[in-house]
Amino acid sequence: MSDVEPQTYKGTMVAGSTRHLPIPEVPRPNQMSWHPQYRSSKFRHVFGKPASKENCYDSVPITRSVHDNHFCAVNPHFIAVVTECAGGGAFLVIPLHQTGKLDPHYPKVCGHRGNVLDIKWNPFDDFEIASASEDATIKIWAIPKQLLSRNFTAYRKELVGHARRVGLVEWHPTAANILFSAGYDYKVMVWNLDTKESVIMSPVKTIDCHQDVILSMSFNTNGSLLATTCKDRKIRVLDPRAGTVLQEASYKEHRANKVLFLGNLKKLLSTGTSRWNNRQIALWDQDDLSVPLTEEDLDGSSGVLFPFYDSDTNMLYVVGKGDGNIRYYEVSADKPHLSYLMEYRSYHPQKGIAQRLAQRRCSCMNCSLTGRMGGGGGICSHPGFMPKRGLDVSTCEIFRFYKLITTKSVIEPISMIVPRRSESYQEDIYPPTAGAQPSLTAREWLSGVNKGPVLVSLRPGSELLSPRPLPPERPPSNSLSPTSPHLVDQTEALVAEDGRRPFSLLEEKAPRWTAEHRLEEKKTWLTNGFDIFECPPPKTENELLQMFYRQQEEIRRLRELVTQREVQAKQLELEIKNLRMSSEWS
Repeated sequence: MSDVEPQTYKGTMVAGSTRHLPIPEVPRPNQMSWHPQYRSSKFRHVFGKPASKENCYDSVPITRSVHDNHFCAVNPHFIAVVTECAGGGAFLVIPLHQTGKLDPHYPKVCGHRGNVLDIKWNPFDDFEIASASEDATIKIWAIPKQLLSRNFTAYRKELVGHARRVGLVEWHPTAANILFSAGYDYKVMVWNLDTKESVIMSPVKTIDCHQDVILSMSFNTNGSLLATTCKDRKIRVLDPRAGTVLQEASYKEHRANKVLFLGNLKKLLSTGTSRWNNRQIALWDQDDLSVPLTEEDLDGSSGVLFPFYDSDTNMLYVVGKGDGNIRYYEVSADKPHLSYLMEYRSYHPQKGIAQRLAQRRCSCMNCSLTGRMGGGGGICSHPGFMPKRGLDVSTCEIFRFYKLITTKSVIEPISMIVPRRSESYQEDIYPPTAGAQPSLTAREWLSGVNKGPVLVSLRPGSELLSPRPLPPERPPSNSLSPTSPHLVDQTEALVAEDGRRPFSLLEEKAPRWTAEHRLEEKKTWLTNGFDIFECPPPKTENELLQMFYRQQEEIRRLRELVTQREVQAKQLELEIKNLRMSSEWS
């Protein structure tokens, strides 16, 4: 056997042979790195801050329904929560400042014959709320300005049109008095509430393109497009006025459960499961739903993922049902579209409960569809969130969740805060945002007009930033909200899409009437000199002492007033007695 020439390349010895086989060289450190590219972001250090125990809502009988909805709706005045109720459906309306332990006999808003499945506040009226129920109806409630003293059953309107239970309701984001509902009859119905009838029997439009139960609905910024997810796990983009399907996702690798429009980025975000039953989020181009732009597997848990998007900061929050974690990302139009920032984890772990429930079949809709086992059935938390105009800008709060902990009967506010040392107003993290005023009337939107939301600044004392919309079509006593501060002083002619038109005499007098009516109602909201809807609870010991001394002074003043009234009453009794005696002598 001849000798083998020595090799000059690196290699390895093969057993039973003198040959050397080449192996690929290891890349140099400057050729490959596992470190991600650094991104500069003002939201990199956003953190979640749970409310203290005294600022939570305790002893709230939260519903144990298995329906995958938020069961919670919040605005700057109230928090509404679906509750357990025998013999029908009901929900609680609690003033936002009324934290602490709830009275067991606290009055309910009741009137449905079946369980309430969804509730949504009117974005343009903080005292109007819509509720959907298993009794196949939707009811519109006008919550009184005074605190409820007994169960409230007088609904303002009832919408009757679905053949089966109604699972979802959504208000149009820019048009007044337009409501969408989705039922288990696989239909989406469009309702015009700008009518005099108290019972509306037929919608203005019925969208009948789904083949199964509708799981979620989402509007784009101006409300010209509607995205839905269905039990068939497809995403559809619809024209809500024509009822036609513009785009439909046929991608089999991602089974969508919830969908969300991402502001003006012309993109959709969906949450669901992969083919391996991992929880997953996917980003889509709204004009092409054939293949997602990006996918990301999160974990193997079974609870539904609720997405929330803040178009002002381009931040996406993903809340897991049952696990209490909040993941948040920054969304951009360029690649990579999703940039992970951080994850908030609850200080109150639920691992022990989850382990004890692991042998039970999870009753969540998502788990029943995928046939998975998990612990979400007993510890589900259905989050709600506060509109931007209700945030505390003095603490750099950019988002606020309301976490429902069913097992503890507690509602826990969680604030997302940007750490800043300055106590002044931070203009860069609070751009103009959608206000509490519609930009369209119902008739205009139904006729095909599209407008973006009316923008306001969150800076205290600021005014409208976008053109003023047309006045509502109904009389001011029904259509103008007394809680909308930007409806005052509208004394100039406004521009419509089809041209200019002057105000009528009634429209000219409406702002003055609204201002006077608001002042009269404002007086009835005051308790001990404080607005019961706007005065926050004391946060420090010094504030608590000041509040205590102020209340003691108020009690002293009221006692003096009562004493004066008693003296006056005795004087009147003596005068009456003297008059009777004089009449008898005469």
